[in-house]
Amino acid sequence: MEQNEEQVRLQKLEKISSMGLEPYPEKFDKKQTLTECFNSKVGKKVKTAGRLVMFRDMGKLTFAHLQDFSGRMQIAFKQDDLGKENYQQLQKIIDLGDFLGVEGEIFQTHKGEITILVNKWTFLGKALKPLPEKWHGLKDTEAKYRQRYLDLISNPETMERFKLRSEFIKALREFYWQEEFIEVETPTLLHSATGAHAKPYITHNNGLDIDVYLRISHELPLKQLIIGGFDKIFEIGKAFRNEGIDPSHLPEHTHLEHYCAYWNFEDNIAFTEKMFDFVFDKLNIPKELKVTGKDGKVREVNFKTPWKRIDYIQLLEKDCGLDVSKYNNPKDLVKDLKKKKIQIEDMENMGLATLIDNLYKKVSRPKIIDPVFLYHYPIDLQPLARRNNKDPEIVDQFQLVVNGWEIVKAYSELVDPLDQEKRFSQQAKLKKAGDEEAMEGDPEFVESMKYGMPPISGWGMGIDRILTILTEQENLRDVVFFPLMKSQQK
Repeated sequence: MEQNEEQVRLQKLEKISSMGLEPYPEKFDKKQTLTECFNSKVGKKVKTAGRLVMFRDMGKLTFAHLQDFSGRMQIAFKQDDLGKENYQQLQKIIDLGDFLGVEGEIFQTHKGEITILVNKWTFLGKALKPLPEKWHGLKDTEAKYRQRYLDLISNPETMERFKLRSEFIKALREFYWQEEFIEVETPTLLHSATGAHAKPYITHNNGLDIDVYLRISHELPLKQLIIGGFDKIFEIGKAFRNEGIDPSHLPEHTHLEHYCAYWNFEDNIAFTEKMFDFVFDKLNIPKELKVTGKDGKVREVNFKTPWKRIDYIQLLEKDCGLDVSKYNNPKDLVKDLKKKKIQIEDMENMGLATLIDNLYKKVSRPKIIDPVFLYHYPIDLQPLARRNNKDPEIVDQFQLVVNGWEIVKAYSELVDPLDQEKRFSQQAKLKKAGDEEAMEGDPEFVESMKYGMPPISGWGMGIDRILTILTEQENLRDVVFFPLMKSQQK
């Protein structure tokens, strides 16, 4: 059926050319968006354009709907106004999905609908494939991810969601500029994949004949810029982690990081609340939202600040009865978990940091609903964070968790190069022992640290993850234009 319609459209394409019309013209001087036309006073002359998404021929009168990024609007063609030949020419060549430019006057139909009465039209682009059946409500999830352009055409809420994404990033930048931060850019290809616990992508650079990694974090180059003299910097860019895909994880994601000299993690807690208040107000986002948790359940979440602060180690002890700060050997923790009848998949092969993290994800994280700052983490979990002054086995770190989703991670940075060297060495041993998520060391970074660093606090947030929450979606793929999927050939 679709092939037959394609053939009909190809014939119309030939007809357009034979009429002396350009089927794919160079440009059109569009003066107003469709929404601007819709909001215009009756009698105003307008010149606009869009995709044809509805067409109803009533003999000598035709009603249609055009759609652009701002919305959609009704237009009307009258044979008496256009002339019989011009009117019939239009009827012969247009299909749903085609692009049209129109000039005319705003009027109101007897049913009260604001409409453009067209006195001149311009053909602007032939669609050779028909829009999908029931295109006005594309429901197939896989089709929406593979062919986002069809999702955008057919579902206005999808267009609004991605507009919000753009506005959200714009608001973040405005907030940083207001707070006197400077935006910077750092490399995507690095000599070592470090800055987070994650499995990296590796590739080869032919020019230098070296293997390089796609960054899993922006962290180390940003810290080197602080060494170089910057005080307040931020970066929005892609990070890549060669891991499983689920509703809260994507292999390619948009990451925001900032670093501020002379701050500690407490300063960043206050900064985070200030940032969220700014963005919610700027974008008129309600403070109470329905958020889907990792368990698939929808709960009401209240973002009104200030948010609770909970000690990570105390939380784990409350939820499983074990003080994880007392363990130096993962085998001892595994033994005690078995006594408690707590089973974690593949826990016998995990390093201590990975094991504690998975324990938290099993017994504590699912219970967190409203925004919470978790703080005071065991040092094994964060090789790049500063030791706590009172307890050297604890680092000054926090995470913002919302309904089981980890949104922000931040800490007082480790600026002691000798301590950093030791921690990278410990991570190397874990990696050699088989822990794929152990952090890579970076001797060049340690070298740069030796030139001296001020006190620093760094902060990172997954843009896709927070947008999934703010737009009340269930899956990160719903806020990413083209999420990675297997090719249809495979």
